[in-house]
Amino acid sequence: MARLSSRVLNIADLRRLAKRRLPRSVFDYIDGGAEAEVTLRENCRAFEEVIFRPRNAVANVPVDLRTTVLGTSLELPFILAPVGSTRMFYPRGEEASARAAAAAGTAYTLSTLSGTRLEEVRAASNGPLWYQLYLVGGREVASSAIERARKAGYSALVVTIDTAVAGMRERDVRSGGRELIGRKFVSMLPFLPQILARPRWLMGFLGDGGLMSFPNVIIPGQGPMQYTDVGPALEQSTVSWEDLGWIRDVWKGPIVMKGVMTGDDARRAADAGAEALVVSNHGGRQLDGVAATLRALPEVVAAVDGRIEILMDGGVRRGADIVKALCLGARAVLVGRAYAYGLGAAGQAGVARAIEILRADLVRTLKLLGCPSVAKLGRSFLGVPSAWPGPTS
Repeated sequence: MARLSSRVLNIADLRRLAKRRLPRSVFDYIDGGAEAEVTLRENCRAFEEVIFRPRNAVANVPVDLRTTVLGTSLELPFILAPVGSTRMFYPRGEEASARAAAAAGTAYTLSTLSGTRLEEVRAASNGPLWYQLYLVGGREVASSAIERARKAGYSALVVTIDTAVAGMRERDVRSGGRELIGRKFVSMLPFLPQILARPRWLMGFLGDGGLMSFPNVIIPGQGPMQYTDVGPALEQSTVSWEDLGWIRDVWKGPIVMKGVMTGDDARRAADAGAEALVVSNHGGRQLDGVAATLRALPEVVAAVDGRIEILMDGGVRRGADIVKALCLGARAVLVGRAYAYGLGAAGQAGVARAIEILRADLVRTLKLLGCPSVAKLGRSFLGVPSAWPGPTS
């Protein structure tokens, strides 16, 4: 961690280290978006449109970063988002990320499409854990996973609603990501040099079991779902509003709807009994050309009018980005790529460094704003483009 601290000043530094360590196909899986990647870029660029309005000549007192999400106290106003297949980035990647989150006093969200059993991730962490749900495999398979997560002690269920089909991620196709997780050796041959050029990564990957299945998606009579089956399974497992009824009956706990981008869907999530929602466009990996999540956030906040908690993800690379989202009404922010770069760069130490960078950014930004705590943040600390809707305080 000390070595990382001396040479890694920001998330972009972790991204460069991850790009150096990982094969191109794996790095592009983390880094890329859908189609022309317009939304991927807009998620980051939107933060540049919002400017700060600081209060100066304010006493320099310790700042309070604590918040509460779904009744759970967190030391930081950000949560590690669900990222699939993280064992490709680093051995036992889900466990490493969960431990780093717990050590920092925040929550980790485990993806359905993870390479580690949810019970093993729970055993590796003493912090709060959420479970993210896809309906891959159908209702019976999903119900089994939900029940496992409930019994294991996961405290919230995150239901992703923006994957009617998998987005067209052109970088994954060009760099060979699909072939490298396939079963046909001939189709893999053109992409093997990038793997062989990363021997340290390859040794760790093979030592961790190599090409993985999804142990939280157990198909009756077949066992864990294989990587190559995910695309067709997603197309057959779209979440509808009607599914919320049986999901709630099985889960019996807080439900978070992830993938809300409009006021209409936000009101519908609240009406359906969700306790929280995530303003999310899947990190620009699904429908290209939709609004940046920061831009969509004020509309969603205004639509629910305090009925449920609002979270946001997308484009967060600095603590200042988190502060802007909080000022616009988010209770907390989910970060995905920011910690995935750290995991790809250096495992648990890299995730811990990503968290520490964002924490330090938050403290510095709040002090420079003249704001003593995240609870005191509001829209008055920002200059927002006039075209953006939302509340005035």
